[in-house]
Amino acid sequence: MPLLLLDLDNTLIDRDAAFRAAAAAFLSAHGLPDTDLPWVAAVDAGGYAPRPDVACALTDRYAGAVPPDAVSTLLDTGAADRVVLAPATREALDEARAGGWTCVIVTNGRTAQQETKIRRTGLDRLVRGWVVSEAVGRRKPEPEIFHAAAATAGLPLSGAWVIGDAPHADIAGADALGLRSVWVAHGRAWNEGAYRPTHIAADIVSAIHHVTSARD
Repeated sequence: MPLLLLDLDNTLIDRDAAFRAAAAAFLSAHGLPDTDLPWVAAVDAGGYAPRPDVACALTDRYAGAVPPDAVSTLLDTGAADRVVLAPATREALDEARAGGWTCVIVTNGRTAQQETKIRRTGLDRLVRGWVVSEAVGRRKPEPEIFHAAAATAGLPLSGAWVIGDAPHADIAGADALGLRSVWVAHGRAWNEGAYRPTHIAADIVSAIHHVTSARD
């Protein structure tokens, strides 16, 4: 059974849209200007900024106007409470499974937060399993997290495909292991010179379709 390793945030789900919605609600709830939304999004850096740094920046900027627990709630559950799975993505995963592919999510992040996203969107019913960096003690692009994903499915890693939106985590990780990969571009241009994906796709649906229609 072929193995398909899929990133979660901004690949299977639009994590950034969910965080922006949560940040907008946060600003509104505390009477803060909605013009601050781009600043909050920039501080968050698509989820790649360390949580303590984001919390510190928000606390400093809104000292006296926002209680610290409100900042924690935004960062811990804001995006997770708002993520959705697009119907087209659900259909693509269903088609992949029907075609014999074993799908496993490989994601960096905190276990409780990432598992909330997986279960809230119903992805837990569409994939064989998942690995979260906090739980396994390794982060993409480290090879160990990809090996852990294969072990979760009980399949060899050799021959697997990797789909993700992060060049440095998903594509570099796949390249180091000799795995084929699809980069989900979201309108961006590929700028890395040291490694390249096997294929570049506009979105997750076309990425899955490319993999499932590929021939060895």
